[in-house]
Amino acid sequence: MARPILSPRPLQPTIASELEQAGLNPLLAQLYAARHVKSIHETHSRWGALLAPHSLHHIEQGAQLLADAIEEQWRILIVADYDCDGATACTIGMRALTEMGADVDFLVPNRFETGYGLSAEVVRIAHQHPNGKPDLIVTVDNGIASVEGVALANELGIQVLVTDHHLPGDQLPDAAAIINPSHPDCGFPSKHLAGVGVIFYLMLALRAELRERGAFDLEDQPRLDQLADILALGTVADVVQLDANNRLLVAQGLKQIRSGRAHAGINALFAIAGRDTNNANAFDLGFAVGPRINAAGRLTDMSIGIRCLCTDDPFEAAELAKELDRINQERRQIESGMHQSALNSVEQMMQLSPSASVCVYGPDWHQGVVGLVASRLKEKYWRPTIAFAPGDNGEIKGSGRSIPDVHMRDVLDIISKKHPSMILKFGGHSMAAGLSIHESSIDAFKIAFEQAVIQFSGKTHFEPIIEHDGSLAISHIDIETATLLNQQVWGAGFPPPVFVDQFTVLHQRILKDKHLKLRVERDGLVFDAIWFNHAELVSDSIEMAYRLDVNHWNGKSSVQFMVDYAFATELRDEYTIPPTISANATP
Repeated sequence: MARPILSPRPLQPTIASELEQAGLNPLLAQLYAARHVKSIHETHSRWGALLAPHSLHHIEQGAQLLADAIEEQWRILIVADYDCDGATACTIGMRALTEMGADVDFLVPNRFETGYGLSAEVVRIAHQHPNGKPDLIVTVDNGIASVEGVALANELGIQVLVTDHHLPGDQLPDAAAIINPSHPDCGFPSKHLAGVGVIFYLMLALRAELRERGAFDLEDQPRLDQLADILALGTVADVVQLDANNRLLVAQGLKQIRSGRAHAGINALFAIAGRDTNNANAFDLGFAVGPRINAAGRLTDMSIGIRCLCTDDPFEAAELAKELDRINQERRQIESGMHQSALNSVEQMMQLSPSASVCVYGPDWHQGVVGLVASRLKEKYWRPTIAFAPGDNGEIKGSGRSIPDVHMRDVLDIISKKHPSMILKFGGHSMAAGLSIHESSIDAFKIAFEQAVIQFSGKTHFEPIIEHDGSLAISHIDIETATLLNQQVWGAGFPPPVFVDQFTVLHQRILKDKHLKLRVERDGLVFDAIWFNHAELVSDSIEMAYRLDVNHWNGKSSVQFMVDYAFATELRDEYTIPPTISANATP
């Protein structure tokens, strides 16, 4: 990672005091207030605090359409995206609709053959489905941009119900209903639902509609809350902003996993990843379970992941989890080779001419993995980055990752307006985007991308910033505090606490040629620390930005620091590290 600037989060003592008086743990009150939580209601994780479905655009039309389809026994086909959000959304739809009496199946577009979303080609495949032509297609985590696909489905006599969360384009598809919090006419208070959250809300509305029609009563209605573990996985894995409503969804899912009530597939994926369900946290979902589901969509067929999450047979789930783990290991090997090739290319480029952006292309790279390579390069060089891999018919497909200073989709829009024929198609949002260009255009695109980044940002150099929560009182560096923090829901838009303190390094060594293992001392106490993906030794005296963690090993638990960055203390003035803030609250 490029050398960061450490920036303290502003303290909000008045709000923190109000949260504490309302019953929140004092340390959490301080941390939550610094993350713009203003009311104790924003910290509630019980189902009763969930936002109601009724303000979602077309939610009633969608529920009524599905209820009619169930009553008439229409063939319903779910068309899913090929990432973890799409897989979990498909699973929620399959499980809930089946339990409510629907005739339902699913189809996942192939990343390499049909591309993303409900394209015309996917509709043709659906029309020839082995179980018969569907009467109704329900998209999950896609569809808002599928204007042509929906039009063809209508021509073929197939109704389409779109559930999505991506930003709409200038033209909306002519679907029977569109349920999307990002729809311009949608008044739903949270705009950050993942695709899995949208279909979950539709299932809540459908259950209410069927209950109104007398299909069941409150006592025997389907228990949709039991889908919370799958819902949490998709929400975390899609890196949507964890606002209060999303944190509630994730908290309920983690509670279900920790209590031993997770679905067979979730348990199997935790086991194959070597994670303990009793101590499950959002990090496990985002960095251990999610990547194994995603790997199937990147390299082969996402239906493996969906089948793993849909089965109730522990033995079948275990076998499918093993296959997902094997695919993920293959993905890691492919990514490692691509990453090293990309590093060599970027280092040569930087030596010749330092730039504000990074753009790389490998003629033998795998298009399912370029997004991961772009992400790693972005972190290392802290520049907007696009990585390209070969597509079909002379095209190459790129995946971009950006930094807070640069809106990736807007940069691509600048290029498309300046060079109308250069980008064949593109889409995305501020931090990530995808695009296609002709292979012959790659050199010209690199220049255009560099110019657009500078035009958008007004900068030729970017510095990463690590926001932190000040100094952690030595009395808080214990198992109880670490466990308390790990039990909370942290993630995108609600980052985990990072503390900054000075330590003396007693011992350090490199693990597996890529991780730094440390023994550090502060105020006479000694702690273990690990700095992942950092293979260089540090000074004997350091200022360290770290997260508090619990290391479980051989039946024993101990505090461990997860290092975000470490500076030599003699460089403090040179790199203008702000003074630390004392965290004096007591648990």
